[in-house]
Amino acid sequence: MSDTGPESTMPPAAPVAPEGRLRQPGGATAGDALVRAKARLDGLDFYPRPVSIRHVRVFTLPWLFRLPRMRRYDGYALPWTILLRERNASDDLICHELCHIWQMQHHPLRLFWAWLTEEYERNPYEVEARRSVAFTR
Repeated sequence: MSDTGPESTMPPAAPVAPEGRLRQPGGATAGDALVRAKARLDGLDFYPRPVSIRHVRVFTLPWLFRLPRMRRYDGYALPWTILLRERNASDDLICHELCHIWQMQHHPLRLFWAWLTEEYERNPYEVEARRSVAFTR
């Protein structure tokens, strides 16, 4: 018998924490690294609103970074998602990728256009993400 009606006495399921996706050395989670990266970025005034990490997920996908076009990267940001080559990613790398998510939260189309049209090293959003790490060390 399924008890799914409004009078169900079953307690609601506990939310699944995104930070449980990746464990770092010493028992720290990716959520801890995201909180540290957010604290770093919150000190910058690049955008009018601080970065939101509410729905950000972190995944370690070593196989992805073996693909020819991905070999040059150690991390990659997608909307609300950070992909990492290795489980023990540095705080600087998490901060860099979270900066890209911050950029997407404010200028998603411009970021995508720059990705299509700009050389990687000269892409203003890459330059900004590198600056965000340097300024917050």
